[in-house]
Amino acid sequence: MKKLFPSSLTAQPSPKTMSPSSSNLFASIDMGTNSFKMLIVQADPSGKFLTIDRHKNPVCLGRDSSTSISVESHLRALQCLQEFNQILKSNDISPHRIRCVATAAVREADNAIELRKAIHESTGLDVVVLSGEEEARFVYLGVLQFLPVFEKRVLVVDIGGGSTEFVIGERGNVILGVSLKLGHVGLTQKSLSSGNVLHMRKFVKLVIRESGLIEKVKDCGFEVVVGTSGTIRAIEKAVVYGYGQDLVDSNEVLFRNCNRDWKFSRGEFRSVVDRLCNEGVEERMRRDEFFKRRSEFIVAGAVLLEEIFEALGIEEMEVSGYALGEGVIAETLAKVFDGYGLNPSTRWLSVVRLATRYSGKKGIKSAAKCASIANEIFEGFRKWIEIADNQVKVNLHLTKKDLECLEAACLLHNIGIFTGKKGYHKRTYRIIMNDDYLHGYSAEEVKLIALLTRHHRKKFPGSDHSNLKEIPEEFKIKFRILCIIIRISVILQQNGCLNFQDVKVLHSYEGFELVFGQTGNKNALPLGEDIARELKKELAQFKIVFQQRLFEVQSCSLESSKS
Repeated sequence: MKKLFPSSLTAQPSPKTMSPSSSNLFASIDMGTNSFKMLIVQADPSGKFLTIDRHKNPVCLGRDSSTSISVESHLRALQCLQEFNQILKSNDISPHRIRCVATAAVREADNAIELRKAIHESTGLDVVVLSGEEEARFVYLGVLQFLPVFEKRVLVVDIGGGSTEFVIGERGNVILGVSLKLGHVGLTQKSLSSGNVLHMRKFVKLVIRESGLIEKVKDCGFEVVVGTSGTIRAIEKAVVYGYGQDLVDSNEVLFRNCNRDWKFSRGEFRSVVDRLCNEGVEERMRRDEFFKRRSEFIVAGAVLLEEIFEALGIEEMEVSGYALGEGVIAETLAKVFDGYGLNPSTRWLSVVRLATRYSGKKGIKSAAKCASIANEIFEGFRKWIEIADNQVKVNLHLTKKDLECLEAACLLHNIGIFTGKKGYHKRTYRIIMNDDYLHGYSAEEVKLIALLTRHHRKKFPGSDHSNLKEIPEEFKIKFRILCIIIRISVILQQNGCLNFQDVKVLHSYEGFELVFGQTGNKNALPLGEDIARELKKELAQFKIVFQQRLFEVQSCSLESSKS
């Protein structure tokens, strides 16, 4: 088996030298053939891995030539990476936690050295050009951060703009890595020159047959097939929304299919491909409306994937929301955090998949910020409860699993908003309670998570609330404590001018102090009027629950304020 961490990225400075106070944010930039993608991930040594921000720019390096990068593409690449670099700086992410990699277009270009040099001079970023096998390996590592397939022998298929990667992995080790020069950008150009899809299919069949891929995969074998990349995720979305039949309102379909997992069958896929290959102005308009920017290349990507299904005898494909970019970061985490495992808990993965399914980019980002705040508040309270004497009025031991439930509720609290803001907390409750989404959680834990999402807003529930009837008293106490934490966290994450990387909860003879920093202008008001008003209500409720006062302190403002 191949080494899990070969030397492709070892030229970077060692992240072990970083100070313990560094942020828990990591980033990767993928300079792909069709687009440049930047990911910002929030992670910690326990294995919690969450992509909280994504940026994408259709640079199209491979559009002009297969052997060189044009002057125009060169300029687009520099401009994009300068913009990415500004975002990284605004998030205060250490250069040692940023990786920039390039794939097929740069790998095949005869002027790649000039581009890499210009990028370094312009942004300070060191570009690592991945071989096809290394690209495949990183895709596999990314899949392990999204799907519980660590123990299985998995075949991963990743369709890019200039190449398609195949990797068979098991228990974090790569058994087979193959890269074929078949990408949706190149095939689209070939199809335009030849004038039909049939020629494209023949070409794909020929490349697959001559590569020996079929024999190599057969010799290794596999238990499950996973597809990654934007093309395959777009196809999975098309299957869920019924693109192969009559397209109906997307929100209605998503709510109706909310118990569907991240996978599609060969038959479901075929109906989408058949529809995509239809000609005519009406069909092109329909395709453009649904697939948007990806519309130009989706036919080639779908045809390519169908030929892969046929060649390898695939009947069902699971879909990963994570791929190359997350895999690059996963390797960085294994170097930064001693003992970091590439096999996250099933519980955490199921929460991430559910949050990713329903939350857009903004929703995930705000939910992750909420979870970060809640984590710090929880830990502050837990330490107080553990060391306090018999004067403590809260008779409860908070556990690691309680924290996991709280973080899960924070990540999921806004998933019901996809059909509209009105009553979204009730929809979120129904989704969590009515479907087998959360794996590894007990029925009581699922109930707790659902209740926390249901009551993260509006009126704080009393002990006699209908949702809390016939529930053990200890459960009610735990729920009320976690509920006030999530409510405060949801309110605070709405304020964009606050820095929550160093949120702390301190305890003194006066009560608790919630301390957080403020970015930007120190003379700016720490909280908006609406947020301050809502926070004041929750602080009053906090005193009822804990029988302790809670003060808010902005450590970076000119004057400390107490509510």
